[in-house]
Amino acid sequence: MIKKITWFVLLLITTAYMVACTSMGASTASDHANRIASSAQYNSDSQRFQNPEEISLQTGRPWTTIAYEYLFNGHERRPKEKLPEAPPALSELDSKSRDIRFIWFGHSTILLELDGKRILIDPVFSTYASPLAGIAKRFQPPVFNIDEIQNIDIVLISHDHYDHLDHKTISKLKKRDLHYIVPLGVGAHLEHWGIKKEKITELDWWEDTAVNDLTFTCTPSQHFSGRGLFNRNTTLWASWAIKGSDQNVFYSGDSGYSGHYKEIGERLGPFDLTFLENGAYSLDWKYVHQLPEEGVQGHIDLKGKAMVPVHWGMFDLSLHTWHEPIERVTREANKRGVKIIAPKLGQLVSETENFVQTDWWSPLIEKAEENDLASLRP
Repeated sequence: MIKKITWFVLLLITTAYMVACTSMGASTASDHANRIASSAQYNSDSQRFQNPEEISLQTGRPWTTIAYEYLFNGHERRPKEKLPEAPPALSELDSKSRDIRFIWFGHSTILLELDGKRILIDPVFSTYASPLAGIAKRFQPPVFNIDEIQNIDIVLISHDHYDHLDHKTISKLKKRDLHYIVPLGVGAHLEHWGIKKEKITELDWWEDTAVNDLTFTCTPSQHFSGRGLFNRNTTLWASWAIKGSDQNVFYSGDSGYSGHYKEIGERLGPFDLTFLENGAYSLDWKYVHQLPEEGVQGHIDLKGKAMVPVHWGMFDLSLHTWHEPIERVTREANKRGVKIIAPKLGQLVSETENFVQTDWWSPLIEKAEENDLASLRP
C-alpha cells in the first residue's frame, strides 16, 4: 500500500513538473541570439536584458517578511462577492467599429478596437496566473470564454510573466490566423507552444512595425522578465504605442515610474487613451510596479487625454486590498484633473470622450464593511 501511495505521489509530482515545464515556455532560440545580443538593452557579460538605470527589484524589508505577510495577512485582498459585470451581447461584440472601443477583462487583459482592427492585449483567460494550480487564482471566471471572442486580428504581449502571457490561452488561439507582436525573445515561447514563426514579430525598444494599417512601436518600461528560476531577464519587457489613422493609444505593460513616460510622450504622444498599470504594487517593489499616484503622473507625462487603470481587479498579487488601487488612482486623478475610465468587467466602452464614470466598487466595499461590523456584534 505504501509503495502504491509513493508511486502515486511521484506520478503527481512528475505530471505537475511536466505541465509547469510546458507552460514555462522555451529558452531563447539560437536563431534569435544575434539580434538579442545587438540590443542596447542586452548586457553581453551577464547575458541578460537590463533597465537603463540599475534598480533593485525589492527595497526595504527582507523577502521572508514580505512572504509571511502575503501568506498570513490576507484581509480584503480578494473581494467577498462577485465583482459586477456588464458584458455586451455577443452580436454586438462580433461587430467591428472604426472608432476606439475596448473591453477590460480584469487585470491587464484588454480587447482593443482601433480603425476596425481588433487587438487582444496580454490575454490571460486561465483560472490561475501561475504554472501551478493553487497560486494566483482569479477572482471570478472571465466574462467571456476565449472561444466566444471572434474576429481578433492581432495579439500584443508586453512581457513573459504568467499574468501577461498565458500558455493555455495561447494554445486556444493558435489555430486562428492571428499575428503576434512581442518584445525581443518572447517569440521563442510562442514557437514552443505551436505558433508559426512567420506569424510572430519581435521588436526591440523604439522599433516599430505596421500590421493591418496600424503602427505598433515597442517602447520602454522599467520592469523585468522570466518564467522560471533560471531564466530571469532573458527576454525583453516593453510598453506599446499603437497608432491608427487618427487616434493614438498607449499600453504600459508592467513598469515602475521613471522618465521613460515623458520621453514616449514627447516622441510619440499625445495619446487619446492610455492603459496604465495600477495594481500589485508595494513600497517594497515600487521600482518595478508603479504606485497609483505615479501612474497618474505617467499619464500626464504621456500627454494622455483619458486614462484606463489596469493590472487590478482580478488577481491577488500584492499586499493591498483588492479595491485600494482604484480608490487611490481615482482620488489622485480627480485632484489633478485627469479623466479616468474604469469600466465594469466586460463592459464595452465606446465614445471614450463621453464616458461617464461610476464608482461601481464603492457599494461592494461598504457592504463588506457592514458585514464585518455585524460579525463583531454580540
